[in-house]
Amino acid sequence: MRTRALLLAAALVFAGPVVADEAVAVFAGGCFWCMEPPYDELDGVNSTTSGYTGGHVANPTYQQVVRGDTGHYESVKITYDPDVISYAELLDVFWHNVDPFDAGGQFCDRGSSYRAAVFYLTPAQQAAVRESKARLEETFGRPVVTQILEADIFYPAEDYHQNYYEKNPVRYKFYRWNCGRDARLETIWGGTE
Repeated sequence: MRTRALLLAAALVFAGPVVADEAVAVFAGGCFWCMEPPYDELDGVNSTTSGYTGGHVANPTYQQVVRGDTGHYESVKITYDPDVISYAELLDVFWHNVDPFDAGGQFCDRGSSYRAAVFYLTPAQQAAVRESKARLEETFGRPVVTQILEADIFYPAEDYHQNYYEKNPVRYKFYRWNCGRDARLETIWGGTE
């Protein structure tokens, strides 16, 4: 357990500083380009970082991760002010931006690196995600396959992936539309608000 605590401390160092009034959430929802925008627009979210977590290779590259043999998930690390926005609210945004019934990836992105998962950092986060997943299963009447995993070292992705939707808005919008993400999200979530 001590080793795990040291690894998590190292993960925060790799991922950048966290100030005293900030908390961290880590979510994997398919392409990390598409997971930054919903959080960046929220009051209380201080930053989002695209990256890789959950694997067994140190300092993985994008090419290694998408080949699928590192065990990593494309993910987003969110630093936020818990006095402004709660973890439960971040979870709600997460669920509404993934297909919780797809175990093989997300939307047009297939393979292990594109699976959806919530990486909890505290027992409170673990309990919150388990409760929210159970509520979804009750609402939809079917199993939610999104994984709930203990947080691991988070490696920030290469610079060109960070804020891709702002740096390359036309390419990003075309990719998102062509991938069918919004159409599928509307099919799943359109009547559940």
